Amino acid sequence: MGRKHNHNVPRAERAPIIVNAREPAKLLDFVMHILDGISRNKAKSILSHGGVSVDGHVQTHVDFPIEPGNVVSISRTPQNTTKPNPKHFRIVFEDQWLVVVDKEPGVLSMGVGAGSLNMKSLLDRYFAESGQRCTAHVVHRLDCRTSGLMIYAKSSDVQQTIVRAWRETVTDRRYVAVVDGILEKDSGRVESWLKDTSNMKVISRPTDPGGGKFSVTTYHVLERAKEHTLIELKLLTGRKNQIRVHMADIGHPVTGDGKYGRQTQPGSRHCLHAYKIAFTHPVTGEQHAFETPIPPFFLRQLT
Repeated sequence: MGRKHNHNVPRAERAPIIVNAREPAKLLDFVMHILDGISRNKAKSILSHGGVSVDGHVQTHVDFPIEPGNVVSISRTPQNTTKPNPKHFRIVFEDQWLVVVDKEPGVLSMGVGAGSLNMKSLLDRYFAESGQRCTAHVVHRLDCRTSGLMIYAKSSDVQQTIVRAWRETVTDRRYVAVVDGILEKDSGRVESWLKDTSNMKVISRPTDPGGGKFSVTTYHVLERAKEHTLIELKLLTGRKNQIRVHMADIGHPVTGDGKYGRQTQPGSRHCLHAYKIAFTHPVTGEQHAFETPIPPFFLRQLT
């Protein structure tokens, strides 16, 4: 099968590799061949963390086809992220079954009408451009103006596996928000029945109004400022607009939320970010946890 490379050699000492006709035609097999003795799981980890590029472009898919003459660079040091479209999202984790993204505000979770800016379309384009034969399947959603971590499956089978066992699969999911006013309690719990209305607004009632869904949100204070409070939130149920409605219920709407509070800066985002997610991988069974920083825009509201 040709040459072998010592996989303990640092990247700085290893020149890019020109593929020859005797070497494997799939990227994962090629990485394992070049890094002789490396485990399959370790090779997958290098790929998923952006450690392999082909002709100068980061490739993460195990079955990405390579041909004689391609130039491949391999780094055993995990990269922070690949950046197929840094304006709208960044990839935090990716393997052959799913992808975790950090979505920017202003991007829908999935398409609504022709030409809408949405994560599914952006990911489908990324998959096509990187030679992956798959499409993005929505597992859960974030509001358009909410940023943060989301999981997308690469097949309907994986999607359904996660959705059917959501509570067992997703072991931790937390948000950070800036809310209007000063929360006096260090922590709290909000319970109510939420129901969609015909005007696209969710109403909240202490008892079931008929067709409502019981909802629970917990929070604790991270920092208090002159006119705002920074809090961490956890959903014990996952309902549409749940955090935004519950914060409005207690008189402290999410800052910038014109739907349930007041939008002080027209056109700006509201201060809600899905900053942490932990889950059991639906195929490998591995435990994964990811966390993103508090957006600088939030911190500016506290000055």
